[in-house]
Amino acid sequence: MPRKKRKRTKAQLADPYDLYQRAVQAPEHEVSFFNRIYKRAHGRSPCVLREDFCGTFAVSCQWVASRKDRIALGVDIDLDPLDWGRAHNLSKLKPHQQQRVQLLQDDVRSVTGPKADIVAAQNFSFWVFKTRDELAAYFDSARQNLAKDGVFILDMMGGPESMEEDREDVTEYKEFTYVWDQARFDPITHHCRYLIHFHFRDGSKLHRCFEYNWRFWTLPEVQEVLQEVGFKRVDLYWEGTDQKTGEGNDVYRVRKHAPNELAWISYVVAVK
Repeated sequence: MPRKKRKRTKAQLADPYDLYQRAVQAPEHEVSFFNRIYKRAHGRSPCVLREDFCGTFAVSCQWVASRKDRIALGVDIDLDPLDWGRAHNLSKLKPHQQQRVQLLQDDVRSVTGPKADIVAAQNFSFWVFKTRDELAAYFDSARQNLAKDGVFILDMMGGPESMEEDREDVTEYKEFTYVWDQARFDPITHHCRYLIHFHFRDGSKLHRCFEYNWRFWTLPEVQEVLQEVGFKRVDLYWEGTDQKTGEGNDVYRVRKHAPNELAWISYVVAVK
């Protein structure tokens, strides 16, 4: 008798970039926040977005879809997510929207122009720079690539829980479980390693699906370097807390002081 074909597992059938977008990213939220921040600073809506470390550039696609006059430039050094984004995100846009998305495979510090109203580096991606000189060089490059009234938007995480080794934060979704694994944290250098795993209902797993070797930067360090390279104002948008659940509520407001929460998320907004 012919051998029966073994059924493929959920992990074998899964698309890592699709899982990442579903578990980690919220393009509509990001675009709404970017628009609100820029209008708060300048009283008008922004037009040109530069998405650094853009990966599959879902935010750029949402940006051009949000208004007919908007333009997006996505920059990433890795070709694989850019190609995936072309096939799965860009292809879903209308032809006239696709024409307003420009993609470049390059180091974010090397790309110049066009001048953007907003430069954004999300998902803690700039933590790839591990020295103060590298960080300053990137921040200065971002400033040079902003238009006269430009705004530079970063996100940050922190709190003692985010520095704990061997800690896994688990989020359940209908079809899979997202696991954020804090594998390594060096208290002397602040070098750290974070992993993303995906677990499925059939027991299969995508282990170490994504790996990040970063320096864990703090808010005072980031604010100081932004000011040193010439940004005239730096605001901290702190996420509020849902009083019933104790979790973040996705509402961000400017704060100069905050409670010492076990884990937190914030945006750093630097105005040129």
